[in-house]
Amino acid sequence: MTSDSPANPGQLNRREIAKVTALTNPLSGHGAAVQASQHAIARLQQRGVEVIEIVGENAEDARYLLAAAVEKGTDAVVVTGGDGVITNALQVLAGTDVPLGIIPAGTGNDHARAFGIPTSDPDAAADIVVDGYAETIDLGQIRDTHGVTKWFGTVAATGFDSLVTDRANRMTWPHGRLRYYVAMFAELSQYRALPFRLVLDGDQEIEADLTLTAFGNTRSYGGGLLICPTADPTDGLLDITMVAAGSRTKLVRFFPTLMKGSHVELDEVTTARAKSIHVECPGINVYADGDFACPLPADISVVPAALQVLRPKRS
Repeated sequence: MTSDSPANPGQLNRREIAKVTALTNPLSGHGAAVQASQHAIARLQQRGVEVIEIVGENAEDARYLLAAAVEKGTDAVVVTGGDGVITNALQVLAGTDVPLGIIPAGTGNDHARAFGIPTSDPDAAADIVVDGYAETIDLGQIRDTHGVTKWFGTVAATGFDSLVTDRANRMTWPHGRLRYYVAMFAELSQYRALPFRLVLDGDQEIEADLTLTAFGNTRSYGGGLLICPTADPTDGLLDITMVAAGSRTKLVRFFPTLMKGSHVELDEVTTARAKSIHVECPGINVYADGDFACPLPADISVVPAALQVLRPKRS
C-alpha cells in the first residue's frame, strides 16, 4: 500500500488499490446486499482489481476472517451492506493503515451518507474504491464497566431512541422500518423522563432529566436523521445532543425536525462537544451505528485519526 503524502485528518491521500478484500452481509437491505456486492465486485474486476471474497457464518467469524486477510495484506477492505456490517469491520480496521471502502446496501447507510458515497449505485461506489482517495477520520469508542471496548463510526445513542430499538429488537412482526414505527408509538405510551448523569472531559458534570442523549462522530443516524448536525469526523471531538424531558406532544414534534437538523434551535435541546464522556442512566442501553453496544454506565470517547475511509475526490 502506498500514499502520495502523510495521512492528515480531513485531507485526501491517494492510495494504490490493486487487491481488495470484500466482506458482504447477505441479510443487509433485505437481501439487496448480495446483488449490490455482485455488481461492485464485477466493476472492481473490470477495472483490474483483484478481489478476495469473505463470507462469515456470523459477525464473529467475519471479524476473524477479516483480521486474517488484513494480516496477510490487502490494499483495502470493501464492505457491502448496512451500518451494522461496517461496524463489524471497524472492530478490525481501527488503528490500522488499511482503508475502508463502502458499497451501501442497508436500510440506513449513514456511514455512506457521511462521506458522500452514492447509496443506490454500487458501480459508482466501486469506482470510488478504485480511485483510491482516502481520508483519515476519527472513530468513537465505547468502554463498558468490564473494560470491553467497541468502535463506532457514526452516532452512539442513549435514551428514548435506544428504548425504541430495544423494543423493536424484541418484536418479530412487522418487518423493516414499520417495526421501528410500531415500537416508537409503544414507547411513547410509556414515555418517562430519564435521569442522566454525564461527565464531559473529566470535569464538566451534567445531571438532568432527559429524553435522549446522542454522541456523534458524524452527523446522522437512522437513515439520515441529523441528530448531531455539525459533527465533523476529523475534528478530534464528539458532538453531544441532549434533549430535555418534556411532554409526549413535544417529543412527537421533535423527530420531524431531525430531518433538517433544526432541532438544535429548540429550547429543550442542548449541545456540547467533548473528547470523552462518562454516561450514566439506569436501565438504558447504548446503541452505536444502530447496533447494541452495552448497558450504561459507559465511557464514550473519540480516538483521532483512527481510520482511513475511501471517499469521492473533492471538486
